[in-house]
Amino acid sequence: MADPATYRPATGTIPTRPGVYRFRDEHGRVIYVGKAKNLRQRLVNYFQDLSVLHERTRRMVTTAASVEWTVVGTEVEALTLEYTWIKEFDPRFNVKFRDDKSYPYLVLTMGEKVPRVHITRRPRAKGDRTFGPYPQVGAIRETLDLMLRVFPIRSCTAGVYRRAERSGRPCLLGFIGKCAAPCVGDISEEEHRRLAEQFADFMAGNTSKYTRRIEQRMKAAAAAMDYETAAGLRDDLQALEKVMEKNSVVLSDATDADLIGLAQDELEASVQVFHVRGGRIRGQRGWTAEILDDSSGPDLIERAMTTLYAEGEAPREVLVPILPTNREQVLQMMGRTVDLRVPQRGEKKDLLRTVGENATEALRLHRLKRTGDLTARTKALEDLGEALELAEPPLRIECFDISHSHGTNVVGSQVVFEDGLPKKSEYRRYSVSGAAARDDTASMYDVISRRLKHHLDPPEQSEEDRRRFAYPPSLILVDGGPPQVAAAQRAFDDLGITDIALAGIAKRLEEIWLPGDDYPVILPRTSEALFLVQRLRDEAHRFAITYHRSKRGRAMQASALDGIPGLGPARRRALLDRFVTVSAIRAASEEELVEVDGIGPALAAQIALALRSEVESAAEPGTDAGADTVIEDEALGVAVDMATGEIIDR
Repeated sequence: MADPATYRPATGTIPTRPGVYRFRDEHGRVIYVGKAKNLRQRLVNYFQDLSVLHERTRRMVTTAASVEWTVVGTEVEALTLEYTWIKEFDPRFNVKFRDDKSYPYLVLTMGEKVPRVHITRRPRAKGDRTFGPYPQVGAIRETLDLMLRVFPIRSCTAGVYRRAERSGRPCLLGFIGKCAAPCVGDISEEEHRRLAEQFADFMAGNTSKYTRRIEQRMKAAAAAMDYETAAGLRDDLQALEKVMEKNSVVLSDATDADLIGLAQDELEASVQVFHVRGGRIRGQRGWTAEILDDSSGPDLIERAMTTLYAEGEAPREVLVPILPTNREQVLQMMGRTVDLRVPQRGEKKDLLRTVGENATEALRLHRLKRTGDLTARTKALEDLGEALELAEPPLRIECFDISHSHGTNVVGSQVVFEDGLPKKSEYRRYSVSGAAARDDTASMYDVISRRLKHHLDPPEQSEEDRRRFAYPPSLILVDGGPPQVAAAQRAFDDLGITDIALAGIAKRLEEIWLPGDDYPVILPRTSEALFLVQRLRDEAHRFAITYHRSKRGRAMQASALDGIPGLGPARRRALLDRFVTVSAIRAASEEELVEVDGIGPALAAQIALALRSEVESAAEPGTDAGADTVIEDEALGVAVDMATGEIIDR
């Protein structure tokens, strides 16, 4: 525990202008980011007598080892920079609103030459039309299925689209009428784009003109006694009406608004947001956060609005239960005229009350869930620290595993758990080659050595590299018994590392091995510490095997091209980048092969001859019927090894 007086800056050196400040711990990790209208006035408050500070503030300043600040021109710039740094550094003492789930969105890629509609939980590219978020992925899939009946736009991946272009045959959706098949020219790219724009227009709430148009066409077809066409249009109309029913009208005046509800106690806060567009609820999302500073309700509303609108567009109206701190600065940050207010009466107040009730219920459920999780995680860390005779519970644990196939495609994985939870942003993977790949112990020595060199922080290491490996772990676990632990210990000794604990976990009896010990540490079968160690080991194994399979699948494809004179590694990679699979290369004409960089007419003829000869020889008596070693399905993203029946991750 540090004494804040040891790093307190002289009062006269602190500027009195607006700015953003950062507290760092002894390892240089940013643990708190704050903003201030007057930096000197704000920072001096942190260095009062510890007895008068808020408990959470006291814990933060005694954990910190230094403080620094950046002066900006205005309070709006301070608000934006604070948000950027919180997102970049993930400081442990800041209030960070995290989604209580990953929400699916319906995305229309209008920036592509041939727009594609798909469902995703990932960040969207600039220029995409995004609809949502939606609370359940099943509902959005049903909506998309209904919409494609009326607006049959492309929904396939780039690989499937290119394959259809090459073969001249549309995919299944093209055959059943749920894609207009621009890949084979059934519709021009311009007509397809107009269809995509109509899809986006309908999803944005402009529904009546499309339903009227289909109804008129249906009546005209019925009058002309074209009953088959009329029946199809009737089904289209029912599909659109079903989509419209999914979004019930909640506000009568076609309002575009976000309604933000807040519930909090002394330790945690919950935020719920309803996205209302055209008077209908188009999406809902929720966040929870630990309150590790002295943030009040207005502060939390400000943080929620910064999270929502610092990188996204705000609607015309935002309704909140209490106005945020620095209301004017928040409005300026939104960059447009927004009506930000607390509704006093009517249907908007009633709906906001419902949003608040959702926030209260979400906080209650989160509290129940977190109580169990937090108790178990704390107990696991304490038990593990005691079992390994550590001075304190290991708050950061890194676990390493090695994966290979008979000594080939050797890879290593590093997974990171902080406070008993995985921190996937700091997972790392290692490719092992040369002498280091001769056996598991040599590979483990290589991977641990490479990790520890970052811990030593040599002068030539960049700030970006230091940030990628965050701060040093309290404990390093390796997957294996005494041989793997001994190899890791050699890496520790060679680099002079003495401030990190080391242990290994053996698979057979789940034993914990310490360096140099003749007997393992046996954790009780019902121990929370054992469950934590098993989860670490399993996660490291999963991460390693995923990387290994991706390398192996690529290597198996490349191996089919080995032995062709003049076809080196670079040209093999170029061929696979262009055609993806060996089967596609075999089916390509010599003219198509010549289009690949580095492939001339003579080499193209030699490639075609070699691959076709291989098929003919495989079809001879006494050999397997001429099937590919690997059959790939681009739509599913997997490859199947026909010799073993194993699915290979791509």
